[in-house]
Amino acid sequence: MLLDPEFMTRLEQLELVSRKIFAGKMRGERRSRRRGQSVEFADHRNYTVGDDLRFLDWNIYARLDRLFIKLFLEEEDLHVSLIVDVSKSMDFGEPGKGLYAKRLAAALAYIGLVNQDRVSLYAYGHGLRNQLAGLRGRHLSHRMLSFLDGLEYEPTSNLTLACKHYAIRHPQRGIVILLSDFLDKGGYESGLRFLLGRDLDLYVVQILSPQEIDPPLSGDLRLTDVEDEDVAEVTVSRALINRYKHNLQAYCGGLRNYCARRGITYLFTGTEVPFDQVVLRYLRRRGLLR
Repeated sequence: MLLDPEFMTRLEQLELVSRKIFAGKMRGERRSRRRGQSVEFADHRNYTVGDDLRFLDWNIYARLDRLFIKLFLEEEDLHVSLIVDVSKSMDFGEPGKGLYAKRLAAALAYIGLVNQDRVSLYAYGHGLRNQLAGLRGRHLSHRMLSFLDGLEYEPTSNLTLACKHYAIRHPQRGIVILLSDFLDKGGYESGLRFLLGRDLDLYVVQILSPQEIDPPLSGDLRLTDVEDEDVAEVTVSRALINRYKHNLQAYCGGLRNYCARRGITYLFTGTEVPFDQVVLRYLRRRGLLR
């Protein structure tokens, strides 16, 4: 079970937060700064000929002898896309990275559905492989959970191709949340550039296992890449482990800095961190949820 009923009840108190203004196709429960005709007052502007006289602010007119129109916040739906890495490297670790990513995606998707956002789910290995698009309303949460629970791991990954496919096939703007270990030999820069060109509110969630952060290895080993089956024979010493950890920190730091320079929100978690803490505390502190 990806989400238990008690935790789902706690998720219903949260909502996804967008830092940008997007126009939705249907009216939802959230409020944006897009001007509309709901009941929540937002601002004033000068009256111009042809404006609806019902929205004149007569109190300001009495004080200033000038005509102003009341502006209101419009309620609208928000597009939320969750792209989950299901390449073979995600089927690793204890707890496993793939299951952790699915649970995070399930929690965020459920929050979106509860708040009447338009939620779409995508899985990628060598490009986008599976999708469940355009869900809206909590009554579809069972379809969302079944989709994520049924995802199988792909032999290889290609982040660039997956992001390119998404950018071409799905022109709508909104929040995009990419969940992966980002251990793609092709790198992450070219893939993220495809998403940056779409004016999206982009979140990158990097997930690693404790065994990758601090490998419990020693001695003479024959290591095989789980995706492309490259083989390396190494003698694992403390010095080699320290060098590996330094390189991993540099790689993750490079991804974090790349995101920071381009307005992408970078989030990192190890799978040893309790899942509920990541959702209820960390993601709220980082501004993705409130």
